[in-house]
Amino acid sequence: MDFFERQDRARRKTKLLVFYFSSAVVVLVAMVYLVALVLFAGVRSHHHGRYEANAEATPLTLWNPEVFLWSTLGVLAVVGLGSAYKISELSAGGSAVAELMGGRQLNPNTTVAVERKLLNVVEEMSIASGVPMPKVYVMDEEAGINAFAAGHSTSDAAVAVSRGCLELLTRDELQGVIGHEFSHILNGDMKLNLQLIGIIFGLLCLATLGRILLYVRSGRERNNVLPLLGLVLIVLGAAGAFFGRLIQAAISRQREFLADASSVQFTRNPAGLSGALQKIGGYSLGSKLASEHAPDLCHMFFSNGMKSALFEPMATHPPLPDRIRAIDPTWDGEFKPLAELAQEAPAPRRNPPPLPNVLGTILGGTVAGAEPSPGQPPVIASGSVMPNLGTPTPQHLKYAEELRNSIPVRLQAAAREPLGAAALIYALLLSPEEAVRLPQLDELVDKIDGEVYDALENLYPEVAQSAARVRLPIVNLALGGLRGLTAEQYVEFAQAMDWLIKSDGQIDLFEFVLQKIILRHLSPQFGYGRKTKVQFYNLQPLLPDCAVVLTALARVSSRVEAEIQQAFANGSASLPAGTGARVQLVPPDGCGITDIDAALNRLAVAAPGIKKDLLTACVQVVGADGVILEEEAELLRAIADTLDCPMPPFVAG
Repeated sequence: MDFFERQDRARRKTKLLVFYFSSAVVVLVAMVYLVALVLFAGVRSHHHGRYEANAEATPLTLWNPEVFLWSTLGVLAVVGLGSAYKISELSAGGSAVAELMGGRQLNPNTTVAVERKLLNVVEEMSIASGVPMPKVYVMDEEAGINAFAAGHSTSDAAVAVSRGCLELLTRDELQGVIGHEFSHILNGDMKLNLQLIGIIFGLLCLATLGRILLYVRSGRERNNVLPLLGLVLIVLGAAGAFFGRLIQAAISRQREFLADASSVQFTRNPAGLSGALQKIGGYSLGSKLASEHAPDLCHMFFSNGMKSALFEPMATHPPLPDRIRAIDPTWDGEFKPLAELAQEAPAPRRNPPPLPNVLGTILGGTVAGAEPSPGQPPVIASGSVMPNLGTPTPQHLKYAEELRNSIPVRLQAAAREPLGAAALIYALLLSPEEAVRLPQLDELVDKIDGEVYDALENLYPEVAQSAARVRLPIVNLALGGLRGLTAEQYVEFAQAMDWLIKSDGQIDLFEFVLQKIILRHLSPQFGYGRKTKVQFYNLQPLLPDCAVVLTALARVSSRVEAEIQQAFANGSASLPAGTGARVQLVPPDGCGITDIDAALNRLAVAAPGIKKDLLTACVQVVGADGVILEEEAELLRAIADTLDCPMPPFVAG
């Protein structure tokens, strides 16, 4: 499956989740109704028996509309309100889940060796996949080997690992685990996982209410039926818990095989992931987690965080031997003690030394196999771009390692801190022409914090020399630091960035899209954005928007009208049959920044298949001349990001 098929599959899983949840609620309503019917009949018989000596027992009827109505409303209220409460509690995204599990967010510039190792691995995965740097947490109280990724989207994602995972795994094994979690981010699993947490909590609320009623006391103890009702609700709540665990297992089991396969494809190192799984099997604590919230979140862990399920269909993860053999058929089937495995483990892999001229061989995130001849950029086959979208390869990971090591240490440190990241973005947006840049700096000094301005002046020389050609990877890393801004600092940053982009009297397309990327990922955190749902399932109403985007790309790719028309024709011809002929080149006055903004906003809420068609056409536009240049590559990746389709760097070869 490609990226878009996986996104569609996740969307279908959401519909399946709604079906499972509805079925569980229907069964609970039926059970509550039957119990209420019996209690209602008993109360009526008791009432008549007290006042009518010769009264006959009230016959029990199976249909009582009044009892059914109140039973249904009661179950819907308890389960619905419980689910809504939990979903609202987790609305902050991955950080809320990590903190719920007792996670501690790592200092991005930590010097602790094992923490630095983890952050380096996550940074490399972020650059290689085109996903913004997620927040990274460590669950200090958890000695078992486990991890998870959580969030509504790439904008609020967080990756958390247990202390056991951090301390007991080698770098290759840790990379395999993080690759597994990044596959959940790219496959669209995280949002489904958060919805599942809310549903599980709602189904457990009957038992919670029962425990409350069980200890209710009143002045007339003999006539207090609330404890009895609480006991009944606890029993019914156990049924809700049973259905919740079944839903968890049904949704999560097969996704783990897919995530394992994606991790191995990403790292091209099955021994790393296999070694991590073998250590779990040979470790006395395995992957068990002690947190009281672990049962509600067990479907999203790297490995089973609970005791092994007695009933196989209740297991949220496939058995360890099955997962290991799927990626390492040569495994002998024996789990060795952890101490023995630690002795046999290869020495941690060292980071490759910084390349002497890596930035000179990068064009728009493209690693060339050799120095290109003057005026001859490396050729990238347009047919290789879309298959890599959402599916990074070992080449991308190698590129990410080399790139991260080649970025000056000061720039790396700045990208990891809130104010430093803001200064870094300003530096990327400053004009390279001194006559324009100096007035920008003179006015900017009154618009931003003094500390940020000092950092900007110190960072700019290195940014101008090294980072200008790899803006998107730098921005991906800086987004992690920018998430640490306060609400007031974010407002100042957004306003200053907007002013800086407009200050030279012109806005190029990349500046606009760069701003759109940053605000899209940060605004929801500060309450300025809203979560969007798919609104377009048909390409037809979006054809004018496609025309605007394709025209903008064509006009960036060339200044010659004939070449612009040919590039646009290549792109429109690759749209689904019957639609390309109706897409016409837009005149320059109909393809301004405002038009592009409106077009991208509408396309961002299209179904995954429509985004695939558009991006395929975009690739054909920029690849019309057989070469993808620096500006074209960055722009294409930036447009893909605004559509929530992470595109890895372009690797030539």
